[in-house]
Amino acid sequence: MWTVVYIAQNKTRAEKLKDALIAEGLLVNLRGLGNDSDNVSKAVEILVPESEAEEAHEIINNILSI
Repeated sequence: MWTVVYIAQNKTRAEKLKDALIAEGLLVNLRGLGNDSDNVSKAVEILVPESEAEEAHEIINNILSI
């Protein structure tokens, strides 16, 4: 089961976090929120398998604390 671990404010931010998670060996999916016609500016959920959620949170927290 996929679990939301973070909601990024835009697709650019989501892609950067996705790349960092993938580099650490995690599986990652992105899912846009809302029906905004501008796909770049809408919020994006970052999802990982439930078993990897804790590790994903740690990685994201490390990235965001920089």
